[in-house]
Amino acid sequence: MSGRVLVVAPSWVGDAILSEPLVARIRQQPGNPIVDVLAPAWCAPVYARMRGVGRIVESTIGHGRLAWPQRRALARSLAEVGYAQAIVLPNSWKSGLIPWLARIPRRTGYVGEMRWGLLNDARALDRKGVPRLVDRFVALSVPPGEAAPAAASPVLIPDRDNRGAAVRALELNTDRRVAILCPGAEFGPAKRWPPSHFAELAQRLMAEGLSVWLIGSSKDKAATEAVRIAAGESGRHIHDLAGRTNLGTAIDLISLASVAVSNDSGLMHAAAAVGVPLVALFGSSSPAYTPPMSPAALIAKIEIECSPCFKRECPLGHFKCMRDLHPSAVYDLSRSALHRQNAGANAPPIT
Repeated sequence: MSGRVLVVAPSWVGDAILSEPLVARIRQQPGNPIVDVLAPAWCAPVYARMRGVGRIVESTIGHGRLAWPQRRALARSLAEVGYAQAIVLPNSWKSGLIPWLARIPRRTGYVGEMRWGLLNDARALDRKGVPRLVDRFVALSVPPGEAAPAAASPVLIPDRDNRGAAVRALELNTDRRVAILCPGAEFGPAKRWPPSHFAELAQRLMAEGLSVWLIGSSKDKAATEAVRIAAGESGRHIHDLAGRTNLGTAIDLISLASVAVSNDSGLMHAAAAVGVPLVALFGSSSPAYTPPMSPAALIAKIEIECSPCFKRECPLGHFKCMRDLHPSAVYDLSRSALHRQNAGANAPPIT
């Protein structure tokens, strides 16, 4: 591969983080191609914390909108760069439009949503043979039919100056160990561990002498507030940062955690990518598809017949996959994650 490569990024933050090994793989190829990224504005901070990314082109086109004039204008500006290849990570038809309009010679991606023509290097996806999303992304970096290497763990580099400024602006105390809890999940409530469970975990961690911070977007504010309310009087000592940072700052602050506990969300992948001890909570989704790829990560999941269902809401109404994942079990895993860090453990994630 030679020349400049454009990666068309996914719309989900977690998926964007899982594209980092692809970016690294492209940059390591002969000629050290420059990798630019076309990303939704909300994912741009993820790529700003990746090594080897050249230019980040932010798309302001709303999700699901055709916005033909905007796509044509963006394509014209990209055509002037002279890309040799575009690698299109989303599977939608619209995601293949801009590289096609920009007349990028080689347009690579999975067949997806009837994209013959838009892609001229269209690959068939072996869902069973390549179950992990991160490996599916990396496979697009090799010629058709060639075996791709297993993906490395994604790595994000926190912005230390921004992190320090945020600690000062938010008046956070970093003298004690910090536990960061991420109770949100944009996909839907089926991915969210109950607020009462997060509250019990927070109380136990605070009893161990840790500070507890809740991190999320403004959309997660209801979830974080529910945790504080469920914690009762001790909720006054929990720092609720939801909606008070942008995504980039959230990633930077997560890098300060002595342990993070998160639902299966973009912030879970962020915690894994900055290398902090992590307990990842899975219920309706599956760690076989999008695991936290870090030796410092542990997976909390109970095995029941209906999980994973991959639904936004529990289709059976009982929410057992998350409700029966008890705080005591997650607390024990949190202590194990801390111990593994202190011991310098580098074993792969375990259940």
